[in-house]
Amino acid sequence: MNTDLMFSSNTDLWATPQNFFDALHVEFNFETDVCALESNAKCTKYFTPEVNGLLQKWEGTCWMNPPYGRGIGAWIKKAYESAQQGATVVCLLPARTDTKWWHDYCIKGEVRFIKGRLKFGGHANAAPFPSAVVVFRPGC
Repeated sequence: MNTDLMFSSNTDLWATPQNFFDALHVEFNFETDVCALESNAKCTKYFTPEVNGLLQKWEGTCWMNPPYGRGIGAWIKKAYESAQQGATVVCLLPARTDTKWWHDYCIKGEVRFIKGRLKFGGHANAAPFPSAVVVFRPGC
């Protein structure tokens, strides 16, 4: 695996570790992966970049591991707003507690900080940032 890419800013896509997802799936029973590639979709129903999950209606129980680049705030806003409309959205996010999007939305959800660093997409090395799961429930 190309760890040079993983530790650079050349990608904002961090594939969810399967065992991490599986544990949350037992708890939440996800219906839709709102930020997926065909090669790493975690649910039978999923939105790819071509479909643009930001333009779709999110319903039921959704899994979201968004691109971690500058556009992440739009994904967090969509997750929060979808919960206001009745969806449950479980988000795997970088724990960037100093950002505007964290203060505007994440603190309104249920925040679960992850101990240690995740190993994304089967990489041998852990991510260079801490992560958190943020759960937006209907009416949060």
